[in-house]
Amino acid sequence: MTRLSNRDLLLLVALTLAWGLNWPVMKYGVRELPPLYFRALCIGGGLLALWAYARATGVALAVAPARWGTILKLAIPNAIVWHLLVIVALKMLPAGRSAILGYTMPVWVVVTGMLWFGERPSLRQAAGVAAALGGTLLLLSSELAAITGSPAGTLLMLTAAAAWGYGTHLMRRDLRDMPTLTLTFWMLAMTFVAMVVASVAFERDDWRWPLAGEWASILYNMLAAVAFCHVAWSHLARTLPPVASAISVMMIPVLGVFSSVWMLGEQPLWQDYAALALILIAMAAVLLAPRAPA
Repeated sequence: MTRLSNRDLLLLVALTLAWGLNWPVMKYGVRELPPLYFRALCIGGGLLALWAYARATGVALAVAPARWGTILKLAIPNAIVWHLLVIVALKMLPAGRSAILGYTMPVWVVVTGMLWFGERPSLRQAAGVAAALGGTLLLLSSELAAITGSPAGTLLMLTAAAAWGYGTHLMRRDLRDMPTLTLTFWMLAMTFVAMVVASVAFERDDWRWPLAGEWASILYNMLAAVAFCHVAWSHLARTLPPVASAISVMMIPVLGVFSSVWMLGEQPLWQDYAALALILIAMAAVLLAPRAPA
């Protein structure tokens, strides 16, 4: 079933706004700060917020020893690889276009589903993915020179998107009985360890105390992008089929582009508006499918 409940629709709207606005916010944060160090601070603070929320609501964070291996299997593509590669690539690419490359994820969901999980998308899902891909290509077309001028950043973002696409399938298959908050907390905890180790290895000499504006970016990431958005996404990824959950977040790169216009002074082009229309069509095709007869 791909149709969103009213509650999940509101959750998706909040997720889209919070993650979409976060791309220029992150770009501001890593303009001067080392990117891995910046992201380690964000995830560390987000973990504290999730721990406090779990304590307040009575959600148990304890995990049986036999489940740690499965949590790590989910954390590697969904969190560790994504966060490590994206934050480094963001240093090399414009904020809006980084979001677009990252949210080629629905295409990778289809590819990995066919190659590793024997899935075949329905005609409606295939049409939605095609429309989303068309919108993505339109958004990329206006920044082709900047992207080709930074092949390392482009490759990192596409690898992160492919890993996330594969991980989206795993989220539907493993640890379905574990509370979403618990699973998200420990995936992020593993990501935090990886981020700290990488930052110590490559950035230790560049660490410094963040400035006021950088702290604002870090705090937004802690509370909105990490604490709220990761739990919300984990819920949607475990509730909707992989293609539907992937398409459901396709408004995020559009919002990333237009929020970069507002916050960083980037100028919108006709391709941006055409891409917005195509992505809305893609979301409608997948998420507004008619209900099956009772």
